[in-house]
Amino acid sequence: MAATELRGMVGPGPAAIAAAGGGGTGPPVVGGGGGGRGDAGPGSGAASGTVAAAAAGGPGPGTGGVASAGPSPAPPAGGSGGSGSAREGWLFKWTNYIKGYQRRWFVLSNGLLSYYRSKAEMRHTCRGTINLATANITVEDSCNFIISNGGAQTYHLKASSEVERQRWVTALELAKAKAVKMLAESDESGDEESVSQTDKTELQNTLRTLSSKVEDLSTCNDLIAKHGTALQRSLSELESLKLPAESNEKIKQVNERATLFRITSNAMINACRDFLMLAQTHSKKWQKSLQYERDQRIRLEETLEQLAKQHNHLERAFRGATVLPANTPGNAGSAKDQCCSGKGDMSDEDEENEFFDAPEIITMPENLGHKRTGSNISGASSDISLDEQYKHQVEETKKEKRTRIPYKPNYSLNLWSIMKNCIGKELSKIPMPVNFNEPLSMLQRLTEDLEYHELLDRAAKCENSLEQLCYVAAFTVSSYSTTVFRTSKPFNSLLGETFELDRLEENGYRSLCEQVSHHPPAAAHHAESKNGWTLRQEIKITSKFRGKYLSIMPLGTIHCIFHATGHHYTWKKVTTTVHNIIVGKLWIDQSGEIDIVNHKTGDKCNLKFVPYSYFSRDVARKVTGEVADPSGKVHFALLGTWDEKMDCFKVQPVIGDNGGDARQRGHEAEESRVMLWKRNPLPKNAENMYYFSELALTLNAWEGGTAPTDSRLRPDQRLMENGRWDEANAEKQRLEEKQRLARRKREAEAMKATEDGTPYDPYKALWFEQKKDPVTKELTHIYRGGYWECKEKQDWSSCPDIF
Repeated sequence: MAATELRGMVGPGPAAIAAAGGGGTGPPVVGGGGGGRGDAGPGSGAASGTVAAAAAGGPGPGTGGVASAGPSPAPPAGGSGGSGSAREGWLFKWTNYIKGYQRRWFVLSNGLLSYYRSKAEMRHTCRGTINLATANITVEDSCNFIISNGGAQTYHLKASSEVERQRWVTALELAKAKAVKMLAESDESGDEESVSQTDKTELQNTLRTLSSKVEDLSTCNDLIAKHGTALQRSLSELESLKLPAESNEKIKQVNERATLFRITSNAMINACRDFLMLAQTHSKKWQKSLQYERDQRIRLEETLEQLAKQHNHLERAFRGATVLPANTPGNAGSAKDQCCSGKGDMSDEDEENEFFDAPEIITMPENLGHKRTGSNISGASSDISLDEQYKHQVEETKKEKRTRIPYKPNYSLNLWSIMKNCIGKELSKIPMPVNFNEPLSMLQRLTEDLEYHELLDRAAKCENSLEQLCYVAAFTVSSYSTTVFRTSKPFNSLLGETFELDRLEENGYRSLCEQVSHHPPAAAHHAESKNGWTLRQEIKITSKFRGKYLSIMPLGTIHCIFHATGHHYTWKKVTTTVHNIIVGKLWIDQSGEIDIVNHKTGDKCNLKFVPYSYFSRDVARKVTGEVADPSGKVHFALLGTWDEKMDCFKVQPVIGDNGGDARQRGHEAEESRVMLWKRNPLPKNAENMYYFSELALTLNAWEGGTAPTDSRLRPDQRLMENGRWDEANAEKQRLEEKQRLARRKREAEAMKATEDGTPYDPYKALWFEQKKDPVTKELTHIYRGGYWECKEKQDWSSCPDIF
């Protein structure tokens, strides 16, 4: 076969290699010898099928192989080739033991199975959706099947017949296969914008590299063609010479092989170009899909924002229609809590490149003009200067502890427009306006753990270690009682900020807190009592906003030491969850377990905070517990709620029917009931004062002689308490910027010391020292002493200027 004929057979892709077997005149090289173009001769071995067809220049009647193996299979479920996965229809879904199976309209689309109460409901309300990419599909019997994604969601479904069930299962399996494939091809991430930009850059770099490699191959191909042409010319010259017949035949074979080599190299280059073109085409599809998802997210955000506005409007209309009294709990106060709610944790300052610009979204009225019903509120008029207000408060606190603060103004706030940018992020990096706050700092909120300090006073008098542990457990639970209505967040404490509470004369204890770290936020607390106990802790706060709820996870160990007996107790806090962030009334729940351990005796108490469930008939906010000795024998049972009270029952083992020990009967346990703790009632009009307890109302009252870093002196917090919220927002931004400048200065000093090779001391807390705890072996901040001595001398020269 002539070289020109071979060139004419070269297709656009690698199939030319298979086609290069010759037309009958020369020996086959790669595939079996073939007939004419499109005709598969009897020797069409390895070159059969679609590859051979492509090599021959187009499909012919003899392409055979895979390409002609009957009709093409149907497109996969959900594919563009058909509606195999887009299935909808009625199924019966298990709801509960009361209602059993209920008829629901199910829709399968894009790897998601959603259901509605009726077909008409598809336009406005989806009752639930499960992602098939992570789901397991199992068949129970002729009509029943189960879809579960690992426990979070489980659908027990029933079809009307076995045939209908099989149709659904087949469609679901196909849709799942496609969803898994799409999941594997996509590189999802939490931070959509930054990661998508990274993916885009990486993709462009890959394509650029591939292009350069293809160019290199093209250069090699040109060199092969050049040298191949010279080789063929030399062989042609040899052919024209008078040589023996055998030599001419050999030269002819070498000539044809050189031609085939050049054709193969051309095919390789074409294959590389095809690959590059395919990669570019798919990259455009991926970018298109990503843009579609981004647009969908924006539309969803807009829809949710509209929903939140409509809900707020309906609530206002309802309150106006019912005309409830102004001082009714749950009326104005609850509405305000909805608008000015705490989304969480420590969150204000640092890393300017990590901030969202939240404050500009707030629309503040020019004239505050909010109505205060209290006439004896210090600093109620904005015409009085802050210094005068402070002096007035000093005089007031000398007489008695304050029982009121200025009422909370009722500002409307577009909550969703701020919170939508925080989904999935650590809130300590998100600045929040004071509209979300309550006029207390995180250090003051931590001090509120001492609200029921008398429980520790009683525990210190106990001679029995197990009884003492019961009171410690009740104290642990009581610290959560102040959170039940407190949906506003405290001010994030600045690095070096302190808060003291000296109640030595009235209650026998005094307390000191200091912010020892900014990111991650960490506060150290030390309280000691002349009644025989010491409480210390270092708490780090982490939080995540998940769209519908906010999770707050306090990390760190709390220590309680009783001086007379040397009993040393430790425990950790549970997770706090704020629900209904987008729509509805905010509410707080506590969930998890607490293990309180006496490190001297080995006694243990396990407390379980039961999470609230709409479907549970149990008491809301329930807490149960057991107090056991080192051998594991239970001596006391605890029962109550974290917002109301805790009771203790003595467990007396009785002989069971089989001769073994059994727990005492209900009526016998009731006789041994002892109330350990009961929540104090809230002050009058607490709903208008951020639901503060009696202790919380006094925490920010002005006191003389405190350290210049004390939370009471924080100007933005004081302005917010007095209702001057726009001034408070401006002051808050000033304090944040001042803290950032101080941080940059420390970083510059550290860098300079590193360059110069000189030692540099990192930031250290003033009143607390970081060391390894002798009991838990954790690295923690422990009070080093000296604060109360400096207060007595009024020597605050070592305190930093943070305000």
